[in-house]
Amino acid sequence: MPSYTPPTKDMQFILHDMLKITESGIPGFGELEPDFTKAILEEAGKLSAEVLHPLNVVGDSEGCRLENGVVYTPTGFKAAFEQIKEGGWPGLDMPEEFGGQGMPHVVGAAVGEMFSAANQAFTMYQGLTHGAASAILAHGSDAQKKTYLPKMVSCEWTGTMNLTEPHCGTDLGMMRTKAEPQDDGSYKITGQKIFISSGDHDMADNIVHLVLAKIPGGPEGIKGVSLFIVPKFLVKEDGSLGERNGVSVGKLEEKMGIHGNSTCVMNYDGATGYLLGEEHKGMRAMFTMMNEARLGVGMQGLAQADAAYQNALEYAKDRLQGRDVTGAKNPDGPADPLIVHPDIRRSLMDQKSFVEGARAFVLWGAHLIDKAHRAQDADADGLISLMTPVIKGFLTDEGYDMTVLAQQVYGGHGYIEEWGMSQYTRDARIAMIYEGANGVQALDLVGRKLAQDGGKHVMAFFDMVKAFCKEHGEDAAMAEFVGPLKAASKDLQTAGMYFMQEGMKNPNNALSGSYDFMHLFGHVCLGLMWARMAKASQEALAGGTSDVAFHETKLATARYYMARRLPMTATHLARIQSGAEPVMALEAANF
Repeated sequence: MPSYTPPTKDMQFILHDMLKITESGIPGFGELEPDFTKAILEEAGKLSAEVLHPLNVVGDSEGCRLENGVVYTPTGFKAAFEQIKEGGWPGLDMPEEFGGQGMPHVVGAAVGEMFSAANQAFTMYQGLTHGAASAILAHGSDAQKKTYLPKMVSCEWTGTMNLTEPHCGTDLGMMRTKAEPQDDGSYKITGQKIFISSGDHDMADNIVHLVLAKIPGGPEGIKGVSLFIVPKFLVKEDGSLGERNGVSVGKLEEKMGIHGNSTCVMNYDGATGYLLGEEHKGMRAMFTMMNEARLGVGMQGLAQADAAYQNALEYAKDRLQGRDVTGAKNPDGPADPLIVHPDIRRSLMDQKSFVEGARAFVLWGAHLIDKAHRAQDADADGLISLMTPVIKGFLTDEGYDMTVLAQQVYGGHGYIEEWGMSQYTRDARIAMIYEGANGVQALDLVGRKLAQDGGKHVMAFFDMVKAFCKEHGEDAAMAEFVGPLKAASKDLQTAGMYFMQEGMKNPNNALSGSYDFMHLFGHVCLGLMWARMAKASQEALAGGTSDVAFHETKLATARYYMARRLPMTATHLARIQSGAEPVMALEAANF
């Protein structure tokens, strides 16, 4: 059975050595002293390793079951959920006004990574609740906040998001679910939603569904979509639960992975719903939840990659196969461990450099969210909006690839269920699809985010990279990091200029290159993270740190990313500059 070791030391390094969070000036960050964050992360890590991770294989093998209209979660999930609730973890970064602990989002993101790496399917139950609560917090009336948020922040009640229908996924303007206005101000919701994660289960007293639907007579297409709160059980004026609402589970989806999460077909048969936000402005309200979820899904890509890498590393150290071509490293044994072989090293270094770079990227993104919300910084808000499709798309694509590499280290054993490696690959696969498939993320990045606010935010990113390179350009020790970063950033700028020049002539030139651009952007972001981490480790070594091995390892990994991974930007640029013609050349009938 696989193991999991929480990466609390690396998280502390990123928070305090790279991000220097206590010096950031963001309200609430001054309290995040190293001892304080260490205590939180270690407690969350203990819960992840000792409670959630042992249930990962249980959830995968048992799955959920639907009996007489009730969904039952795998053995042990309900007891573990009680421990999560008792510890106050679901409300870690939610407002104290509604029972949360009011911590910065960056702390919640670090905890979320460990929970997800330990058991992604389980962690989705509280993760979706957090997103639904955030949507109500941002768009709900005072009465709605009072009614739903205290119970959702504590996870006594959980939440979902209901967008997709059998005939429409990304194109939500085609939805058929209707919301008929009632005399008392409520609505009757009728329709069917599919692929609803955590749609029903036995771990909470109530489930608060956020449902997109159309009010008859409204505008056509996406402009006529509204968002509604539709609880499983209606809530009385005193806050107690009333009668069962007209919402039921049609079936449980049978899936490739995340078996421990109840992915449901939800049927709404005249269910009572309450408008959240304004009529016909449902997508604006839902995007509060979707953007949070997209960042969380990007983190899932990182989390599954890390869990898989940890196990592949241990296997490579233990498994004896072949001899080192430069001379036996285990002369008393029948063979040397796998890790002596250069190709295994390549695979492990790809994984390690991705995982640690992606962790820095996610925590930097979470820090931007805190800066936007706590410091009311519009520039930070614009920058994280730009980064959202990159975090979601790039990290889940790469994260999945890393689980495959980890599986490959095991050879045939990686394909055998008893070793547990296939679960990481299967669970990671969904992250590339849900909350907006990655092709859609790429289109969002190129079609909307680059031009947002007149291109202000992408220019701010370029300026950030330029400033870093200029600041450290005369530092000989940083040359091996600054040079590759500068070259990669130039590739990104060149790609952006290509879109501006050629996209106006033929939009397909931009759209055909959008996926490569998302990956090009992702590599530059990880390159920036690695350059920053390299500088932080150099400073620690110069300051006489007692943990020399950690920082020297960090520098070696940074060099690997710069030498072996970051040059991929040139490949992506070449593909972008080939334009639409190779992509669009065939008629549909000729495929």
